[in-house]
This record gives sequence, structure tokens and C-alpha cells, in this order.
Amino acid sequence: MKYCNSLTQYSRFKTREVKVGIIGIGGDNPIRIQSMTTTNTMDTLATVEESIRMIKAGCELVRITAPSRKEAENLKNIKKELRKRGYQTPIIADIHYTPNAAEIAATIIEKVRINPGNYADKKKFEEIEYTDETYNKELDRIKEKFTPLVKICKKHGTAMRIGTNHGSLSDRILSRYGDTPKGMVESAMEFLRICRNENYHNIILSMKASNTRVMVQAYRMLVAEMIAENMDYPLHLGVTEAGEGEDGRIKSAVGIGALLADGIGDTIRVSLTEAPEFEIPVAQKLLHNFKEIEGHQKIEKITKNPLYSFTYKRRKTNEVLNIGGKNTPIVIADFCLKKKITPASFFALGYNYSVPLDKWHISEMAADYVFVGNHNIDFEVPGTLGVIYNFKKWKEYKKGYPLLTINDYLDESAISDKLNIVYSCLEDLSEELFAKLKTDNTAVLMIDTYNQNGVAEQRKLFTDLMNNNIKTPVIIGRAYCDFLEEQLQLSASSDFGTLLLDGLGDGIFIAAENCGSDQSINSLAFGILQASRTRISKTEYISCPSCGRTLFDLQETTAKIRKETDHLKGVKIGIMGCIVNGPGEMADADYGYVGTGKGKITLYKEQTVVEKNIQEDKAVTALINLIKKHGDWVEKTNLP
Repeated sequence: MKYCNSLTQYSRFKTREVKVGIIGIGGDNPIRIQSMTTTNTMDTLATVEESIRMIKAGCELVRITAPSRKEAENLKNIKKELRKRGYQTPIIADIHYTPNAAEIAATIIEKVRINPGNYADKKKFEEIEYTDETYNKELDRIKEKFTPLVKICKKHGTAMRIGTNHGSLSDRILSRYGDTPKGMVESAMEFLRICRNENYHNIILSMKASNTRVMVQAYRMLVAEMIAENMDYPLHLGVTEAGEGEDGRIKSAVGIGALLADGIGDTIRVSLTEAPEFEIPVAQKLLHNFKEIEGHQKIEKITKNPLYSFTYKRRKTNEVLNIGGKNTPIVIADFCLKKKITPASFFALGYNYSVPLDKWHISEMAADYVFVGNHNIDFEVPGTLGVIYNFKKWKEYKKGYPLLTINDYLDESAISDKLNIVYSCLEDLSEELFAKLKTDNTAVLMIDTYNQNGVAEQRKLFTDLMNNNIKTPVIIGRAYCDFLEEQLQLSASSDFGTLLLDGLGDGIFIAAENCGSDQSINSLAFGILQASRTRISKTEYISCPSCGRTLFDLQETTAKIRKETDHLKGVKIGIMGCIVNGPGEMADADYGYVGTGKGKITLYKEQTVVEKNIQEDKAVTALINLIKKHGDWVEKTNLP
């Protein structure tokens, strides 16, 4: 199924223009940036002031929660005050369980966002067997409940976002389609069909998930279905509950960036557990990664596509030492430009040397290999760290592993009998190279690109290998120079994450010159692998951004929980400000910490309530005890 215009030639998927107040979304408009207020919607002045801070940062659409009638009615006062102060920015009402609030809001503001999973449907985590007859009866019930809003929106010229969330699929959808991207798409399509029956088309669609694989697959599937049915509705992109800090930025860039790379998306939000005005510059920097990409150097078409675009399937490769096969993707650090390399240099790569004990301590985020170029390494390196030299230096040094050019690899016979890293770009592929790779169980390709559309060029390289039955492992390499640290996080996450989400790549190599510390680049590499679900090396936090429904200080609480639990490798903890973003929205979490009242916390094991209404000052301790009870706790003192 086709899901974008081209896999090798960048162009945006053309959608219809939807007007949201003075803003056009889709069509020939630029990709719009939006965010959401965190204030109590009933506090008019606080919401207005926060909205202005967002607008001044570059926010083009302001979303405000309206959980009940009174908040929906107060949107009139908020809008009036913003207009009085000279701000015409469109307002979006965020609706979940209350159709009557949506119907009120639709007469006041420019756009309403509804979530099909809990607008007119049920979410009680019940498995129900539906016949076609009983399923269609439920659709009739939804139509009856939803149609009034559609008619109001049509009458008032109000736009609507039908925003499906992976974690809040209804019991009905789950019973028929399971917890799948297909279920997400069908959840939105049911509501979309009702809109189309009313000849209402001022619609934007979204498919959000905290799992980047699910999110990307759902959007691709939605576009494929729209293409098949000759639809062209604009798309809003976001990774829900991405978290905060570096992790939130990386995760958002992996998911959103993978879609932007294929020309999908008309408006974006980077959902961070931070003040909303801080989200805007991050979104701007993410879009900067695609600036002037349209004029990229031509890449030959992929005529036979061997990729799995709607499900995850890793490319099959040979195993060369700890690279490829069933091994998780490796990380190669770049030290070739260093003036001098000492044992202390490796501290940044997750290796700490203890002089009294005369041994190396290895962290969970320790690089697997380091490329040192022409440096001399005259000390004992950790046994788990492979050292890669330029080919001529390796021949002289006779230890570690060589990095060879294509000509070195094809012409030389005196190469390593264990591991040979072969540097190559798309233009280096040839029948001669394929012939040698097919009989060589020591070769690993390190691929690079100089194309403005590097993702597409490297994807083309992978498909050429796959179509020629080449099972040589591939390290994805990308070079960056003079990037600020945050820009590097966003650009690299998008560039590498797009390929990793398609099951491509047996490792990554970030060559970043003057882009931050060695430690930050190493952390970024492991963060990209974690966000793409290809290698888990740390705790994952599924943390929602604050909004007017939030019942505690999310930033403070997330920091407190992270401080106590950030050593629990592979454990996923959901931190949700309210029950709307409760057990459903944290669908992937092992443990949940959810606000259910002012100063009251409810704990979950996966989607099951374990303990209700805990005092907030005791809740973190209760969470730790819950993790201990289920055998996932490790004392920090017991870590290597």
C-alpha cells in the first residue's frame, strides 16, 4: 500500500486546506506549530497570559482543555480577552468525555478536538464479543451522539480534529481490531464517515501514541487508507506523553521526524513535560531539519520495495562478532578528531576506570566500539570495547579492527579475519561489491550520505542490498558539524530514527564535530535506539504534558520519580496528571502514577488499579514498593 508520494523524492503529501480561524492548515500552507495551555481553564487571566507566552514563542494554534460545560463556556471570556489584547491566534477546545462541552465550545472558538475512544464510546477495559449486528448498533449509537456536534461545527464554520490515541481505544475497537495501528485508524474512520455523511469536511486527523513504532505505522496506514478512498484531510503529528528533557526531545523527533521525512504532516506538536512555551522552539528546530530539502540531489526510484512500512520487521543480516544477526544495534563512538586519547577519554562513553581496583566499570550505556582513526592507543582498553582504526594504521598496529574504503576492501587481501568495517555510500554499490559481500562473513558496511535528503538515500541503499539478497550488517552513519546540542538531538533522532523504525540498521555512528560533549553524543545515540524500541538501556518515562486537567505539578513529580527510579533498565513508568490521561494513555507502561483528585494519586500495574487515593506526599514511596512487589526493583548500591 502506498503511504507517501515517493520513498526517494521528497514532496509533501497534498491535503485539502482546512481553515481554523485566520490560519490555513494543509494545502500549500507551511507546517503549523501548536501547543496546549497548562492552566486551569476557569482562571481566565492565567490562561490568557500563558497563551500569550506561547504565541510570542511562535505558537500558531492554542489548545485549551474543556472537561465540562463551565470550562467550555469560559472559553468565551478567554477568547474575548485575547482578542482585546490584539491576539487573533485560533483557539482549540480539547474535549474527551463530554459531548455537551464540545457542542458549547464549537459555537465559541475556531476548532474542537475530540478523541473517538472516549467521546461517545466506552472504555472499561472489558472484552466484548460483537456480532456484526451488535457492532453496527453501537455505530448507530455513536452516530446519534456525535452528529449534533458535526452539525454545529458545520453551521458555525468550526474546524474539528478527530484525534485517535493509541492508549484510549474503546473496548469495542479493541475487541474487534486489538491494540493495533489498524484499530487506531478504524476508530478515526468511523467518526470521519459520519462527518462525510453530513457533508462536513473541515477536518484534521491525528494518530498519537507514546510508542513511536505504533504512532508511525498508524499514520502511514491512515494515509494509505485515505489514498485508497480518495481522501485528502490534513494531519496533525505528535508523539503523546513523550516526557521531558533529552528523552522527550529524542522520542518526539524519532516519531514526528519519520513522518515529516516522507512528506506527511501539516501541523505538529512536540508534547513535553515542560512549560508549553518551551515546546515551540523545539518544534521549530525539528522542522529546521527539513529546510530546503525539496531541492535535494536526485535519488533513483525504488522500483521493488522490500520494506515493511506498516509492521515492524528487522532486516535479516549475518552475525559478525556482536553486530547483526539477533544482536541489538551497536553504538560506535567517534574519537578520530581528538588531539589525544587517554583512559579518561572513555569515561564519556560509559567506561569508568577504578585505579584502586584496577578495573573498568561498564554502564548500561557504554559504547560498543570507538573509531580512533590514526591515533595510538598505548593502554589497555575495556575488554567489551572494540577499537577501530583507519586501514593503514591497522596494518601497522596489528590490533583492533580496520575501517576500509571500498577500494581498500575490493583490492586488499590482507584484511582482518574477524571484522572489517567498510565505508560506503549509495554510489559505491556495485556488482563487484555485492559478489564479495555474499562470500564474506567478516564485513560490516558503515554507510554515509552527503545528500540533503540523507534518509531517502540511505533507505535506497538498504533496499538495493535487500533486493540483491545481501545480508551484510549495516552501521548507519551520519555526520554533523557546528550544531547546537538540541539541534543535534532533533536532527540525528529524525535521521536515524526513520530508518530504525523500518527495521533497518545494525548500529549507529554519529560523527558530530563541534556539536557538544562526547558524553552527550553517546547519550544521544542510546536515546535514539531506546526511542525507536531497538535497544533498551534505561528506564522509560511515559509522561504527559501538563494541561488544565492536571491534578499535581507534573514537572516536579516527574523529576522526583526519575531521581528514584532512573536506574531501572527497561522499566516503563507512566506519569499522568489526570484520569483522562490515565490507564489508557499510558498503554505501554509497566507501572502508572495517576492524579485522581487534588493531592490524591492512584497507582496502576499496567492497566489495573492497585491502590487508590494515596496522599501525594506518600505516593512515590508507594510506587517504589509496588515495583519491588512485582520483582522489578534493583537497589542502586547493587549496580556495577
